[in-house]
Amino acid sequence: MTSTINKPLDGEGSVQVKQDPKVNIEEGALVIAVYGKGGIGKSTTSSNLSAAFSKLGKKVLQIGCDPKHDSTFTLTHKMVPTVIDILEEVDFHSEELRPTDFMFEGFNGVMCVESGGPPAGTGCGGYVTGQTVKLLKEHHLLEDTDVVIFDVLGDVVCGGFAAPLQHANYCLIVTANDFDSIFAMNRIVSAIKAKAKNYKVRLGGVVANRSKDTDQIDKFNNRTGLKTMAHFKDVDAIRRSRLKKCTIFEMEPTEDVLEVQNEYLSLAKNMLDNVEPLDGNPLKDREIFDLLGFD
Repeated sequence: MTSTINKPLDGEGSVQVKQDPKVNIEEGALVIAVYGKGGIGKSTTSSNLSAAFSKLGKKVLQIGCDPKHDSTFTLTHKMVPTVIDILEEVDFHSEELRPTDFMFEGFNGVMCVESGGPPAGTGCGGYVTGQTVKLLKEHHLLEDTDVVIFDVLGDVVCGGFAAPLQHANYCLIVTANDFDSIFAMNRIVSAIKAKAKNYKVRLGGVVANRSKDTDQIDKFNNRTGLKTMAHFKDVDAIRRSRLKKCTIFEMEPTEDVLEVQNEYLSLAKNMLDNVEPLDGNPLKDREIFDLLGFD
């Protein structure tokens, strides 16, 4: 008796449930997934980038994919209810919901959605992300959107991590100029490269964050074929903007703040007009130690 093992439909090494083609985001919208090591500043970067796109006249939707549901509070100035919480209230009968139940307008017209997630140690964040996109489709809320930004939970390789890769055109990886952040970035590159075999997603580049210098990032980029798209130094105004629950575009326009604003606007323009898909080649763990470790 012989048995056969079917090849996974969703990328090498993936155990994701196959995506329903009917929940694809419409062609025409630029879809960006923002990744990076936990605590590296993905939500701050995502929200400020969303604000920058809106400043360029684009209709923007930001989807927070972390169970902490704190992705969009600098845009909305508050913690908004999550999709999973709202669905539970109506026993998952999504037809009973109105868009205003789960989508909220933030700074400069940026629309904000928080997927939320199951309690810690239970369920899969990927399911929740999929349900969020499905809900947005059912209510025709993606049809007039120019830019969609997924702010993804930290560097874990699970359903929640991988789900936005099924929708995105490009991934931006936020990193600092240190070993741990770059080590996490390398793992993320591996995941994106695997997904790119079956989906349209491609690497868009690196965002250097909270770093005066970029020498270690540059060394990694040169070795792997990545490219730095923006560099945000360790500017206190960025930290204070989060404490004030606002974007960098709402801060007093000091010289430092204007420099950061211009860097976000430049990143947004490049993602619209000048981004080139990168064929990143991740390193083995030992190779990173040899590349970035002490001599």
